[in-house]
Amino acid sequence: MAINIYDSYTNPVSGETFKGMSFTPEAYTMQWILQPKGYVPFEHVHYHQDEVFHVKKGELKVVIAGKEHIAREGETIVVPKGQPHIASNNREELLDAVVEYRPALDHDKFAQCFCGLTADGYLDKKGGVNIPMMGYFLKKMKCKAMARPTNIPAPAFNMALNVFYIMGSFKGWGKLYKKYTI
Repeated sequence: MAINIYDSYTNPVSGETFKGMSFTPEAYTMQWILQPKGYVPFEHVHYHQDEVFHVKKGELKVVIAGKEHIAREGETIVVPKGQPHIASNNREELLDAVVEYRPALDHDKFAQCFCGLTADGYLDKKGGVNIPMMGYFLKKMKCKAMARPTNIPAPAFNMALNVFYIMGSFKGWGKLYKKYTI
């Protein structure tokens, strides 16, 4: 059975909880709860989407292209497409935010794969999803809503997607893709 993006999925390592709220061509919107001292596991960049954080409760720290931004309850931070960024909850209280990805593109399918890997525990010690497996899914779906870890240069990442796809084909990761998306 496919991953329902409107259910909650929690990353026990990073302290993040994701729950889809709406999906239209204009935006994929989700609730994002971050435990005290919770964090996004790695700096990344979205090629074709702006990421918009609306803080409902708590305080959000986002570092965009090396510059720190803070948003408190009722405030918004916009990360323009193509900008490297990483986010965290630097407070001892729960952070509750609404996050939008504009335009939505195929973020629903991206979220299914991302949440599936999270739910099944395919995480590294920092809480990042298994990069080779996610890379296989990104290549298989010809994902437009992909996020690239910034510690991997774009040309190397694009080449790695091909390697991950071949590797995943041999390892049977297509079964997981079907489990998460069909």
